[in-house]
Amino acid sequence: MRILVLGAGALGGYFGGRLQQAGAETAYLVRPRRREQLAREGLVIESPFGAARLPVTTHAPGEGGTGWDIVLLTCKAYDLEEAIAAIRPSVGPETAILPVLNGLAHVARLQAEFGVGAVLGGLAKIQATLTAEGVVRQLNDWRWLTFGETDGRMSPRVEALAALAARAEGMVASAVPDILQRMWEKLVHLGTSAIGTVLLRANTGEIARAPGGVGVMHRMLERNAAIAAANGHLMPEAFMAEFRALFADPKGSYATSMLRDLEAGGRIEADHILGFLLEAARAAGVPHELHEAAYLHAKAYEQRRDAGRLPGG
Repeated sequence: MRILVLGAGALGGYFGGRLQQAGAETAYLVRPRRREQLAREGLVIESPFGAARLPVTTHAPGEGGTGWDIVLLTCKAYDLEEAIAAIRPSVGPETAILPVLNGLAHVARLQAEFGVGAVLGGLAKIQATLTAEGVVRQLNDWRWLTFGETDGRMSPRVEALAALAARAEGMVASAVPDILQRMWEKLVHLGTSAIGTVLLRANTGEIARAPGGVGVMHRMLERNAAIAAANGHLMPEAFMAEFRALFADPKGSYATSMLRDLEAGGRIEADHILGFLLEAARAAGVPHELHEAAYLHAKAYEQRRDAGRLPGG
């Protein structure tokens, strides 16, 4: 199997490297600085599931050639248009695009660009970072990659990718027939967490300890579940119970990457997560004043960031 990975950062470097170890012919589309780093040091992975230093093939964005079975798309949502331009020359009639972005908005955009049949659904669950020295460092035991056809078929291509990944150390991969359901489930809990932690600038335990915090988070969870249901994806009761408990735990410390990026003065996926849920709430007739406030908060932050007026800037 030939796999082209967009990027060689924490996510692309980790999963691409593991698939390369399993026997895939793998190459990476990377910017000049990362390309020089990889040429000099190789792809370095530090992980409790096995360290690696791999020689890699790299290409500049837009120059990956053709004949790829899978294009693994690991960018942030705000880089999606740039990513589409980078992979477009490498997507042939038999190429499957596997995006592992947060949310759902990217699926329709990729389908519009490359065709419905070209795009798989995907989810990644991993905590890893790319160090200043270019090392992909895994931070805990999360190592899951889940994917499937958006029409629910167990196609030969997803079965082949699952068989390849089963040979890879340090990752647990699954091809599933209900990937859209799983993506909606992630959006419901991620969206609830993002709205709460970004709007209130606190982690889940801090919110739970504040007066009325649990009630607000539970209302957001119910509303996001109603949005999913309006789109044909009911949230299982076990799922709802798990996240009610998470949002009610006063000892919890969960905070979204969106909050961490915001507090660090970085770019955030405001439109892809918060904006998408706001529009979906309006379309479903779900009360959306908190969705609106969170999205406004995020977009106002972007205005301030772009103007160079953040504290300490």
